[in-house]
Amino acid sequence: MAMGGVPHYLDEIEAGKSAAQNINQICFSENGLLNDEFSKLYSSLFENSEVHVKIIRTLAAKRKGLTRSEIVRNSKLSAGGGTTKVLEELLHSGFISMNYPFGKKKKDSLYRLSDEYSLFYIRFIEKKRSEGQDVWQQLSQTQAYTSWAGYAFESICLKHLPQIKKALGISGVYSTASTFFKKGSEEEDGLQIDLLIDRKDHVVNLCEMKFDSAEFSVTKSMAKELRYKITTFKEATKTRKLVFLTLITTFGLKQNQHSLGLVDATLTMDSLFEKEIPG
Repeated sequence: MAMGGVPHYLDEIEAGKSAAQNINQICFSENGLLNDEFSKLYSSLFENSEVHVKIIRTLAAKRKGLTRSEIVRNSKLSAGGGTTKVLEELLHSGFISMNYPFGKKKKDSLYRLSDEYSLFYIRFIEKKRSEGQDVWQQLSQTQAYTSWAGYAFESICLKHLPQIKKALGISGVYSTASTFFKKGSEEEDGLQIDLLIDRKDHVVNLCEMKFDSAEFSVTKSMAKELRYKITTFKEATKTRKLVFLTLITTFGLKQNQHSLGLVDATLTMDSLFEKEIPG
């Protein structure tokens, strides 16, 4: 979640050290490989990389993602072809992803920062790299860590859609992945769903991705929120398909009175790293 799947970065991990110790050494120590890799990364890949970095920083600040017009506005860029070219370069290089909205047009697609290291650098490294040893142990106790961990885990899940479909037993069913966003108002709360799997067998998997360091428990307030999501999605889209609430967690779901009858399917992070069987 901090480094992504880049072999060059992962080669720096030392056996016998904990994840926190490795992150401290690689990301926060003065001679760590990823301490200042961000400043070199984009300039080595792109001409006029300042625009690329501006877009990356803009997306890092918005967990829900942004439309093209919102990126232009928030980054104070021109709306011309130059911005389109930069977005395409970042997409093709895997730094960002584009998620299609359920039932809407392509122009409403949300761009999202999907490069794990860039997000980790902007959220933590550049602000804390001068604070000495053990800084990550301290940061991992903060609310900022909780927020980042949720976003980073979602990004990893979204990169492993074939594995998610396989674990759900729907690899052979034609389906499309999308997001859903509904703006709030004074009378009604807004709503965001980061992953919907719309299936030809008249089912929609509404996927919730939850990071936790142990088994995940659904609380009373969370159960209310999840029911609101399902009901609001059905009403807003007028779908006649069955909506299955699917929970993807790090270490599984701890069943309790709030999850019974609510969660239809659960997957763990182990499902994300199953080898994909060639079709």
